[in-house]
Amino acid sequence: MKKPRLIITNILVFVITGLIAFVGVPFWAMTQGFDTTEIVTTLVLFYATGMSITAGYHRLWSHKTYDAHPVVKVVLAIGGAMALQNSILHWSSDHRIHHRHVDQDDKDPYSAGKGLWYSHIGWMLREYQSHRYDDYSNCKDLQKDKVVMWQHKHYLAIVLIANFGLTGLLGWLNGDIFSMILLAGVFRLVAVHHVTFFINSLAHFWGSQPYTDTNSARDNGILAFFTFGEGYHNFHHIFEYDYRNGIRWYQFDPTKWLIKGLSFVGLTKNLRTCPEERIEKARVAMQLKRASQKVSKLPNAEEVMQTLQNEYDLLMQKMTDYYTTKKRIMNLRKKHLMRSMERLELDFKYKELKQSLVLQKEKWLKVSQLEVQFA
Repeated sequence: MKKPRLIITNILVFVITGLIAFVGVPFWAMTQGFDTTEIVTTLVLFYATGMSITAGYHRLWSHKTYDAHPVVKVVLAIGGAMALQNSILHWSSDHRIHHRHVDQDDKDPYSAGKGLWYSHIGWMLREYQSHRYDDYSNCKDLQKDKVVMWQHKHYLAIVLIANFGLTGLLGWLNGDIFSMILLAGVFRLVAVHHVTFFINSLAHFWGSQPYTDTNSARDNGILAFFTFGEGYHNFHHIFEYDYRNGIRWYQFDPTKWLIKGLSFVGLTKNLRTCPEERIEKARVAMQLKRASQKVSKLPNAEEVMQTLQNEYDLLMQKMTDYYTTKKRIMNLRKKHLMRSMERLELDFKYKELKQSLVLQKEKWLKVSQLEVQFA
């Protein structure tokens, strides 16, 4: 079978910028050196452009997980162009196809099924998706967004001005244009390329699957640190409309913190989150699936499986009761319809259900882990 035609422009961009970043920058650092201002500027632009992809291209435009003020949109659009990963419209179209057909080699633009190299960078080196370059039918909503279409129309000009004009200006102000372009321009660009490419590649190969195993996406705290919080990819692929990736307070997700932080000053709003009940039930369902697979090897598998299933069903029922009562209390409080006696009764019931759920969770973990150990 004949391979698709090479995309010479992409190859040249990756080769030339790669050589400058991995050969030219170290050589310049040893012979001329970089000052503190250049290093700090590089770090700031690294996070600014990387998070323009994660907070902008990904969570704002591809998945519509929140709404943003026009000023925020413009900043993210310019930062995203500075990351040189195509326009918002094109990037989002590819990404929506990826989610719809994840791991389907013939449809997923960067399918992990084709290997680590392909999903990381190989898919951009040949015209594997040439027939999609003018088809944005899955992004009709984005075609109504003035910022998206402005960036799409003037993409190349924004790329050149942002990458060379901005870094050149900062270099001029600092007294060394070439060093600033070299480090904050090219080296930063290559670094952002590869850490964000890790989301398509390593995040589908390395890590755990606490929520679903129906696709290759993984959760990985180490990757989250390098990908601006996008490393909790297993969660994202099952709850893609949640503005968070790291849902625990201790999970590293600066993109989530940025979106939430901007909401406090009115620059973002309508932050979408998946109901806690769905998240918890997905996690427990995966625990049941894994325990069941190991229990099936036991001599008394049928008997043990029945015990496991009974505890799972009981946990699901307690979860449903707890979250139904919690939702009812929240709705009544919002409408200011709770009388003092009713509030006391519901609060008592809520606390009782919460305690019962905690105990059942503990019992479930003991039972499921015990069965796994015996397996």
